[in-house]
This record gives sequence, C-alpha cells and structure tokens, in this order.
Amino acid sequence: MSRLALLTLALVAVRIGSAFVVAQPGYTDAYYYADVASRFARGLGLTADFVWSPIELGLLPVVSHRFWMPLATVLQGGGIAALGATLGDFRAAQTGIVIVAALVPLITYACARTLGAGARAALFAAAVVGLGGLFMPAWVSLDGFAPAALIGSLFFLALARAAAGDVRAGLLAGLLVGLLYLTRAEGALFGLALLALALRPPSRAAGIAGAAIALAIGGAWLIRNESAGAAPDLLARATLLVRYEEFFAIRSPTLDAFLAALPAVLGAKAGALATNAITFLFAFALVLVIPLARGAQLLWSRLEVRAWCALALVIFLVQSLIFTLHSTRGSYFHSLGAFFPFGVALAAAGGERLLAQRRPEMAMAWTWGSLILVAALSGGALSQWDASFNTGARLRLAAVDAIPAGSFLAIDAAAWRWLTGRSVIVTPSDGLDAAACAMSFADPHPTSLVLESAHFTAYDALYQGGPRPEWLGAPIERGDVKIFPVIGPSLVGCSVRR
Repeated sequence: MSRLALLTLALVAVRIGSAFVVAQPGYTDAYYYADVASRFARGLGLTADFVWSPIELGLLPVVSHRFWMPLATVLQGGGIAALGATLGDFRAAQTGIVIVAALVPLITYACARTLGAGARAALFAAAVVGLGGLFMPAWVSLDGFAPAALIGSLFFLALARAAAGDVRAGLLAGLLVGLLYLTRAEGALFGLALLALALRPPSRAAGIAGAAIALAIGGAWLIRNESAGAAPDLLARATLLVRYEEFFAIRSPTLDAFLAALPAVLGAKAGALATNAITFLFAFALVLVIPLARGAQLLWSRLEVRAWCALALVIFLVQSLIFTLHSTRGSYFHSLGAFFPFGVALAAAGGERLLAQRRPEMAMAWTWGSLILVAALSGGALSQWDASFNTGARLRLAAVDAIPAGSFLAIDAAAWRWLTGRSVIVTPSDGLDAAACAMSFADPHPTSLVLESAHFTAYDALYQGGPRPEWLGAPIERGDVKIFPVIGPSLVGCSVRR
C-alpha cells in the first residue's frame, strides 16, 4: 500500500476520533445549519421553525438562509435523508461532512505536487491539513469548513489549467466559484480570478465561460432571496454595527449612529486588522508562514499562486474593514478554510526548496518539529472546542425540564431549537419592548423568556433581579439560566420599528 493511502487511512481515523468530541453542533452557525438540514431532509425545504435573528423575523416557519449560505445545510440534509433513521440526525449530517473532510488531504497532496513539491513534501502538506491545527474540530463540525476547503482547493487546481486556455477547466472553475459562494458569501470574490483570466488573451475564453457559470449560480440564489423578500437591512447589519449585539436588534443600525461613533469604529477596524492577522498566523501554525511566503515568491509566475495571494489579501481586508465585528467573531476564520489547504501546499513547496540548501538532518528536524507543533495545536483546538461548546450544551440541557411547554425566547434560538425540539425566537437586543414585539410573530405565542449568563445588555437588570414587566412571572433558576414564564398579555403593540 502506498504511503499516501496509509496516510489517508490514518487521517480518516483522526477524523472519526475527533468526531467523538464534536458530538453536537456546538455554536450558532452549526446549530442553524443542522436545524434547517433536518427540515430539508424531510421535504420541508429551506425553512426554519425558529427565528435566530430579526433578519428572519416572521410567521413560523420562515424562509431560511437570509444571512448564511445553503450548501452546508443541503449537504447535511442529504446525510440525514440517507442515514438519519440509522444514525440519528446529528451523526448522519456529520457523516456527509466527514466524507468531504477525508478528501481534503488528498486534494492538498495533489496541489503540492502540481506546485512542484516532491512526494515527501506533498505528504507533509497532506498530513498538516489532515491534522488541521486550529481547523481540527472544524473539519468535522456541522459547518462549511470542510466543503469550503475542498471546493477552494479544487478551484486553484482548475484555475491553473484554465490559465493555459483550457475552456473546460474554466467552466469547472466557474462552477467551483458558484459552489463556494453557496458555501460562504465571500466566495463570490473568487470570481475576481475569473475576470483575471478573461483579461488575458490566452485564457479569455476560459475566463468568460467560467464567469458565466459563476454568475448563473450566484444570480439564481439572489433571485431566490428576492422572491422570498430578502431582509432590506442586511447590508446595514453587516457593515454599520457599532456594537456586535446590534445585529440582533429589531431596529436596524443607522449610518448616523455609525458616524457618531466613528472614532470607536475606526479603532475597532484597526483592532480587527491586528486580530485577523494573528488568526492567519496561527491558522498556518506560525512555522509555515515563512515557507509560504518563500513558496509564493518562487512560484509567483503561476497565475493560481498570484490568485491565491491576491484573494487572501482581498478577503482579509474586506472582512477586517467592512464586516469588522463579524470578522473577529469567527467570520474571518471561516473564510480561511477555503485558503488553508492550497496555502499549506504552497508552504510545502517553498519549504522544500528552502530546506534543500540545508543539511538533511536539519530538514528532517524541521519537518517533524512542524508536524509535532501542528498536532499540539490540533489537540489544543479540540480540547478548547470541548470546553467551550460541550460544556455549554450540558448547562443548557440541564435547564430544559424547567422551561414551560411551548415556544420561548432565548439569545441563541438555533441552539435551543436543536436542544429542545421546540420553536424558539431570539430575544431582540433592543430589550423587553422589542421582545414583546417579537412574540407577535409566533403562533402560538411563546410561553417563557430564557436568559443565560451570556445575554444582551438590555436584559442586565432583569437577569440581575431588577423589576419585571407585568407579563413576566418570577424566574425559575437552573444554574446560570433563568426562565421567566409569561403570565399575562404582552402584545400591546410594537413600539420598536425596523
């Protein structure tokens, strides 16, 4: 059996082992994908019987994916449809993700070989990506990390062939851009590489063909959203936030408030540049950064290498300077998933050439030292995931039996929907008047308000034992979770407007 096959089997075992830790969705994005995937698998389409954000506020069930993209949900839904009866919804959904993740090291190996790396260096790249470092839990999470990694890597391979004028490769590159867009919204920016192809006479036909395919896919999704009545203030919620929790307000962020807080906003953008730069460095395990830069320098004549560097920079700047508060809360790290495998392959090619000038024992020490560091980062990331998300899920589950029957309001509606099986509406960050307003969109109306230690600041007084509105009863406490039953009419009209 070849070394690549043995490594692939070992990494599949690592994937399965890490899946034992990632035993539930964990965080809002993944809960959202999984909740909707369960409905999708049962023929209910891309709809949600919960409201995670005012962006999707409406009579339940609502049209889903006004903010997030649908491909991860569709992939998980396929897993549930095929295996849900045997494995249960979570493990069935995760199985589809694990299969995709198992392919990523193989594609990384192919990328490294295409870039001129030898077999050993390509195996090193495959091992690094398979272990994952910070991406270790992400590869098996119910999210878009693994699909984005696979699609992004295939895109750079297709781009290399399209650059030589291969129209079929251009069509494939365009298809991959469309699929990447359906995985992550910033995937649309990969279309810039197709424009670069179209501007070069040797690859003009390939670039135009690819761009047409990408535009058709993206256009179809935009038409779907418009036909569903896409949230008119989505751009404002993404770009005009002064505080992150304003994303969850019924009242839309305004340009006036944004400009009034401009010094703080500019400080946040400067901070995001620094935070996201550090995220990039640690995503590439620090030791891969110099070989990555060297590989880019040596292979700069290749269009796919220039495209990787340019797109990585563009998305870094767009995330940090435009979608600032989202970027530092995970959005930029999500974006890196599409860049990571090809970046590691580029680092392997660059590192091999750097180490060729050193003694063999030095090259061996660097290779094994890097793998040990990546393995340590992988284990640390998995441990952190367990501490952060499994612990949080257990605390929530301990409070479920105290929540009155029926739907309710909570800060993380997607998570509570998964854990309880009930319809849940987000507690708007505007405060209790807005919560009363949000209740009017559910039928039957929610029977309780659930507050956790992590809650929007407008609910501080209520959580700390302050005055309650007349429509809320005394809290039932389960650890740091406080459940306030609804005891009277709250729907006195909406005093909060979007």
